[in-house]
Formats: sequence, structure tokens, C-alpha cells
Amino acid sequence: MREAFVMYLKKGQEEEYERRHNEIWPELAALLKESGVSEYSIFLEKETGKLFAFQHNNGKGSQDLGQNPIVRKWWAYMADIMETNEDDSPVSIPLREVFYLP
Repeated sequence: MREAFVMYLKKGQEEEYERRHNEIWPELAALLKESGVSEYSIFLEKETGKLFAFQHNNGKGSQDLGQNPIVRKWWAYMADIMETNEDDSPVSIPLREVFYLP
């Protein structure tokens, strides 16, 4: 399954966001892969701070792992540089696929 969503970065946090993802925790990367998430990419529109995320998954994506302690720790780690909900989860808007060229 292909899944895409939008998240929002706080102004001026572009380099920090990229740095943190370049050093993604091995246990988080392993959890994502073990949960069926693959080909996970995040793109940044620098002018607006909008993050576009895309992933392949087995029907359960990264946004469905919010009860896992590793994910909750990552959310808390990222909360100072992203727009978040009260539980530190990123504000995330799912996108509906309207075109696909295989």
C-alpha cells in the first residue's frame, strides 16, 4: 500500500530536522521495517515548512505506531521543531491518491 501525508515544521528548523533524521535511531528504523513500512521518504517545501511524507506499507503505516514507546520517545524528541498534537504526535494530514503511473 502507498501512503502519503503532510506534516508541518516550525520556521527555521529545516537543518535541525534533517540532522535528526540523518541520525535516525537504529531501533526506530528497525521498528518501522519490522512493522511493514518501507521506502519511507520525507520531502521539505522550505518556504512553508510543509513536509510531504510518502511510504510503502503493509496496510499499517508509521502513523499507526503511536502506542509504541520508541515512537512516543521519537515524537517527544521532535516536538520542539514540529507542529504537534497534545500527545506530541506530529500534526499529520493524510493525502488521498488521485493519480498513479506504475
